[in-house]
Amino acid sequence: MSQLTVKSLFEGRKGFRHDDQPRLGVLVTNLGTPDAPTTPALRRYLHEFLWDPRVVEAPRWIWWLILNGIVLRTRPKKSAAAYREVWTEEGSPLLIIGRKQTRGILERLQSRLQGPVVAELAMRYGNPSIASGLRRLRDQGAERIVVLPLYPQYSGSTTGSTFDAVADELKRWRWVPEFRFIGQYHDDERYIEALAASIREHWAEHGRGEKLLFSFHGTPRRYLLDGDPYHCQCQKTARLVAERLELSDEAWQVTFQSLFGKEVWLQPYTDATVEQLARSGLKTLDVICPGFSADCLETLEEIEGENAEIFQEHGGDKLRYIKALNDRDDHLEMLAGLVHEHSQGWPEAGGPARTLRDPQATQERARALGSDV
Repeated sequence: MSQLTVKSLFEGRKGFRHDDQPRLGVLVTNLGTPDAPTTPALRRYLHEFLWDPRVVEAPRWIWWLILNGIVLRTRPKKSAAAYREVWTEEGSPLLIIGRKQTRGILERLQSRLQGPVVAELAMRYGNPSIASGLRRLRDQGAERIVVLPLYPQYSGSTTGSTFDAVADELKRWRWVPEFRFIGQYHDDERYIEALAASIREHWAEHGRGEKLLFSFHGTPRRYLLDGDPYHCQCQKTARLVAERLELSDEAWQVTFQSLFGKEVWLQPYTDATVEQLARSGLKTLDVICPGFSADCLETLEEIEGENAEIFQEHGGDKLRYIKALNDRDDHLEMLAGLVHEHSQGWPEAGGPARTLRDPQATQERARALGSDV
């Protein structure tokens, strides 16, 4: 590699400074959102999302033809119309809630940790990007970073893809920070109890439906057969919540939503199940989406909108969507607890082996040795 290439690779990237105040950085990530509910914005967003080989595992040249020749010519307009149904004056619900979650996690960590901490929100697709979030943490002096993807259940197409994006950015840094990555929390007792509490509160306010549906985002069935643990972790989450609520086997069911393409996905499908339950004479149906940490298009437009219409069109009275955990206090406490646990041993968490560097003393010693940084 030439000197020019090396220089270009690291150009403009902040390196070590003796007067930095070292701190813990937390990168809170979620899937993403378009910049606006418009066809051009959706075309950009969907291209980035659907071109990710973790999301669509297909030969690249075949998928390139399908994506650019068919999908991006038709889907952006339809998706933009759907996003307009949930868009607010402040913007995308996922982005608004994500900012609240990040602030809430940071506030709780500041009261728990013994050293300084900063937090940034980033999206796997769209803005703010994972690369920009990591750079903001670095520029605030983060020498240790915990990445918290807000996916309770691990999937290669979500959590794995997030790791890829983090690695793609960090491999370009001259000084790579100490790094920890939270891969899953599908069976964390605090997460299970927060879900159960949200259901209890919904029932207390609206009454209990005849059945509780746990609807998770789907993935191609092939991913499960190739070793992805997502399906099993979804089943475990639902089972643990049902046990916490003391539900009979007939009172709850797991389904999968957001089918895309003609390939067989994880089953049973949510929309088909909603229709079948309505046709069977069920009048009230409660639906919760435990895989979504924040309300977004898939919960607000697809479940609360489309599936509620399907239920009523086929004989049901009310499909009541139970909101995501969003910025509930018990949810934020759980997430902050995860970060705290994963930062054990580091000086900000009271690690016994090291102390936080004193920037003033460090700089004075460095100047004495002739350093100008």
